[in-house]
Amino acid sequence: MTEPPAPPPAYRTGRQLDMAIASARQTVTLLLSQARANRVDPAYLAERLETLSLVLEEIVAERLDTTQQQKLAALYEVSRLIGSSLDLQIVLNEVMDAIIKLTGAERGFLMLLDDDGNLVPRVARNIDQQTLDSGDFRVSRTVTRQVVDSGQPVLTTNAQEDPRFAGQASVIAHALRSIMATPLRVRGRVIGVVYVDNRARTGLFKPQDLAALDAFAGQAAVAIDNARLFSETDQALQARVEELSMLRRMDRDLNEAIGAGQVMSVTLEWAMRVSGAAASALGLVEAAPEGPGVLRIAACAGDGPLPPGIAEGAILPLDGGDALTAALNGTEATHVAAGKGLVLLVVPIRHENRPGGALILAGAQPFSADACDLVTRMAARAAVALENTRLFEAVRAADRAKSEFVSIVAHELKVPMTSIAGYADLLRIGGPVTDQQAEFITRIKNNVQRMKVLVSDLSDISRIESGNLRMELGAVDPRGPLAQACQEVSAAVAERGHTLLQELAPDLPPALADPARLTQVLVNLLSNACKYTPDGGTITLRAWRQGDRVAFAVQDTGIGLSAEEIARLGTKFWRASNEYALSQPGTGLGFAITRNLIALMHGELTIESTPGQGSTFTFTLPVAPPAQEPAQP
Repeated sequence: MTEPPAPPPAYRTGRQLDMAIASARQTVTLLLSQARANRVDPAYLAERLETLSLVLEEIVAERLDTTQQQKLAALYEVSRLIGSSLDLQIVLNEVMDAIIKLTGAERGFLMLLDDDGNLVPRVARNIDQQTLDSGDFRVSRTVTRQVVDSGQPVLTTNAQEDPRFAGQASVIAHALRSIMATPLRVRGRVIGVVYVDNRARTGLFKPQDLAALDAFAGQAAVAIDNARLFSETDQALQARVEELSMLRRMDRDLNEAIGAGQVMSVTLEWAMRVSGAAASALGLVEAAPEGPGVLRIAACAGDGPLPPGIAEGAILPLDGGDALTAALNGTEATHVAAGKGLVLLVVPIRHENRPGGALILAGAQPFSADACDLVTRMAARAAVALENTRLFEAVRAADRAKSEFVSIVAHELKVPMTSIAGYADLLRIGGPVTDQQAEFITRIKNNVQRMKVLVSDLSDISRIESGNLRMELGAVDPRGPLAQACQEVSAAVAERGHTLLQELAPDLPPALADPARLTQVLVNLLSNACKYTPDGGTITLRAWRQGDRVAFAVQDTGIGLSAEEIARLGTKFWRASNEYALSQPGTGLGFAITRNLIALMHGELTIESTPGQGSTFTFTLPVAPPAQEPAQP
């Protein structure tokens, strides 16, 4: 008797299985030939059939293992796709295509619950990887609703005969057979359903297919949740960026606005733009001798209606008991019904926790919370801008008052100073004076002269700051002002024992300047060089042509200036703090006037100085156009 075949190994490699299949083919060929010859041995036939049965079992097992591996690979690929993209629609299309391919389904649907609890298809694909039209959305609503309500997956191999679904209208009408559906679950709640079916074949889906579909559904649910969170975050971020952009543009417009009127106009324009208001008004709080004061409407904008009593120039009391007054006295944006379908949004304008005014917006319906928040922020910016405008106007008013005061004082001082100087001269003429009396008279004259210089400087500074200083620019031969300036400082130079050198280029062109102011600039620079150079120093005055400009330089061998002192030079009433500088007469106005006069003549000034070695002050003026004739000095 033939020995029974050895049992197959528990595990065979692919090559071993191939050899077993080849042997099985040979056995089948041999059995066929024996059958045709009618010489079949029953025992041998049974032995060979048993061997073939074992080989077939191994083939089936290997095929199942391969299918499982394919599903795991597909699940990994879906996970990779979901993790690499936040484009929900693309990801879900690929997920559905993979599900249909692996399960052999004819169609696949991914449906999400809307706010009313209805399932809305988000993905609908067929076996050809095509998106289905809405007319092809024929699914078993009984199956999908059962999955949503129970939270459990459903599998039926033939819905036409399944007692759970056979009587349902959708199953009968659409001729549905093989169906699988599983819930989309995120953080313990069902948000939708994944559904696949095949209307032609029964028994298509197996429990392992349902397990794969459930795994896919878990990945899809994560993708949907992530995409929703990303979308919500992205929308919130975009809204925030747009809000900040609008506030930035409003800040720019407010910074460019000149005066309270423009600030209010910009505020109303932006408030209406972001809120959609049809009309707006802005009122400012005015103090009253008694009570909380009033709100004066300073500006209005928009084509829509405003309630009676709210118009430009109108005055609203702040001590009334109505809803509008309460809103005006409040600290937060408040809606107020104004009748006839009109709603007001009253936004207080406060600065440093003090009421400064109110922004009033009018519309047909209440404004959204986002609009209220944004308008409130704009009101805060408007409060700062209005306060800055008020302070600026106060500073300008004080500056004008100061300039007027200086101008009046300078004018009024000229008469007594002239009288004092005249009477000092009369004292010499009236009769003989002693040496001490003569010294006193000289001191009087010197101090009157110092007062004249101070008054002149104050008058010039006042006119420069107020923009009333007259400049008569024309073609000026530089040699005239240079000679006149040297003559005016010659006595001081001689008194200090200085040496004054002149280095003037022979081809000096006419400069575009005011001759009197050019002389004043040169005198100021030479006087400073004389004062801040110890006795016996050297002062050099230079002039030359530098391209299309005429250059002037005053160089001394004096005490010099540090970099910090140069930075502060030109500040009104400022003087260097060293002992020698403070011992010299001066007010700290001369150089400030000099710098401004040079700028008014379109000149440029540079300073080079080294402490203990001296300084060089250089300025340039434009060369006069050829058409202009040089003015005579």
